[in-house]
Amino acid sequence: MRIESMCIEENKTILEAMQQLDKSAKKVLFVHKNGTLLAAVTDGDIRRWILKKGDLHASVKCVANYRPKYLYESQADQASRLMKEFGIDAVPIVDTKFFMKDIALSNVPAKVEVSCFGKDIPVVIMAGGLGTRLSPYTNILPKPLIPIGDYPISEHVINRFCAYGCTQFYMVVNYKRNMIKAYFDELEKKYILDFIIEEKALGTGGGISLLRGKIKDTFILTNCDILIEDNLARAYEQHIKSGNLITMICSLKSFTIPYGVVNIGENGLIESMNEKPNMSFFTNTGCYFVEPEVIESLEYNEPVDFPTIIENYMEKGKKVGVYPIGEEAWLDMGQIDELEKMKIRLGC
Repeated sequence: MRIESMCIEENKTILEAMQQLDKSAKKVLFVHKNGTLLAAVTDGDIRRWILKKGDLHASVKCVANYRPKYLYESQADQASRLMKEFGIDAVPIVDTKFFMKDIALSNVPAKVEVSCFGKDIPVVIMAGGLGTRLSPYTNILPKPLIPIGDYPISEHVINRFCAYGCTQFYMVVNYKRNMIKAYFDELEKKYILDFIIEEKALGTGGGISLLRGKIKDTFILTNCDILIEDNLARAYEQHIKSGNLITMICSLKSFTIPYGVVNIGENGLIESMNEKPNMSFFTNTGCYFVEPEVIESLEYNEPVDFPTIIENYMEKGKKVGVYPIGEEAWLDMGQIDELEKMKIRLGC
């Protein structure tokens, strides 16, 4: 079963490989033909393809490495050394005809790889909204305090970033802000949390104008109701290397339209039909790496949504990039059904 979950046939698409990586929670798949090892494809290979505007429906052959690391059965005891030496998470064990007999896995017991950013990056958490999609829960509690297991969602968010070495947090609050502040004031914290008060609704971006003069370096902007189960240290590295003003974390989304789609041609004739087609696209998760000049350029205390800020910079020719992640790497509790899914995913 382990071999099957980490193997993919050469004729499968990059989209299928990405979805399989999500399901297996691994970072590599081994390309095979009738069980014979041909190549390897990693999440990094796929990410680079996406950033080059590669077609998700292209074959995995387009991104695969046809010189993968492997060991013969007689060398299986060297697997740990090989993985450590080359910084890889899995190595196939093959016989003399390259038929895969097993896959050795790294002993690191982490579902989500987390490494430090290399510096203490400030985190700005947008938590001022009414949370109307989560009514009636938010009639009683503000969205940042809705519990997911033993902790409210916003505390889960903070704890995730603490694991990266972040210690400075800013939370932009408005609705039921005194309740939010009271909760965090009573906690014993190993981080600094400053509350930024909105006296009026400022949208998903206007609140950061209230941070003028407080942040001098790259910072993370995130909604208070999402979790990213991917290594954001790599996203930060890409953000800096690309010289982006803003890097948006984007998640793959796939769904099947539950109807037959009819395309109409001239004179009312049917041009084509597609029964229950599948759609795949990347969507904004609500998490970004942002340069401080964005704060300084905003009109102070004026409402604006962050996507509008991005569009304005794009019109000016500024560099705004994306960091793509898999569908299962984004947990969003913005709606009641998604809230229940998050609880299940986190084992709550």
